[in-house]
Amino acid sequence: MTAVPQPRTDAEPADAPAPAPAAAARAARRSLALALLAGAAGAGLALLASGRVWARGSAQLAQGSLPRSVTGADVTGVPGALAVVGLAALVAVFAVRRAGRIAVAALLTLSGAGIATAAVLGISDTSALREKAATAVGLTDAGVHHVTHTGWPWVAAAGGALLLLAGLLALVHGRHWPAMSGRYERTPGGARGPRRAPAPPDLDRPEEIWKSLDRGEDPTR
Repeated sequence: MTAVPQPRTDAEPADAPAPAPAAAARAARRSLALALLAGAAGAGLALLASGRVWARGSAQLAQGSLPRSVTGADVTGVPGALAVVGLAALVAVFAVRRAGRIAVAALLTLSGAGIATAAVLGISDTSALREKAATAVGLTDAGVHHVTHTGWPWVAAAGGALLLLAGLLALVHGRHWPAMSGRYERTPGGARGPRRAPAPPDLDRPEEIWKSLDRGEDPTR
């Protein structure tokens, strides 16, 4: 008794690996989504933390102690400024290509590293608090006592770390991300389509000639 050969099918098994281009496209989409989420969250955290109280203390007066507090912007303006730069770089990544994209991604990375470094250095910085105490007392060498620090500098450092992560993702995977293109624009109906050249003016209609002249075009061409 001979075995009957089974017919061959062209269907691939369900657990067959995906083609390389499809897998690369999915990886690019994942890295893009993660970079956008990390960058936006990092910039938001850094900006939020810059406006919060980082340290509190008391300036000693003859009548007693005067409470003083300083925000992140009082201690250092670096996190807030670099958060704006990093957010702009995150948007600009999609407006440039090749070497320009690498440069913008490097700027995004450096912004995140700068925010984290400035925030960590500002955790134990009391110079801004002493300056406020001196202003309140009227003495340049006035001291500040009972100094306490909040957790907002660590929040700013976490925001810088997220921006740093977004920058590293842009450096590694940015070449696979899409970029803005001027080939397509919105049509009057709202759909996207190829940009079309304007129709030549009708020389028998004076209003068309004037419209062409207003646009700086030669109606006789």
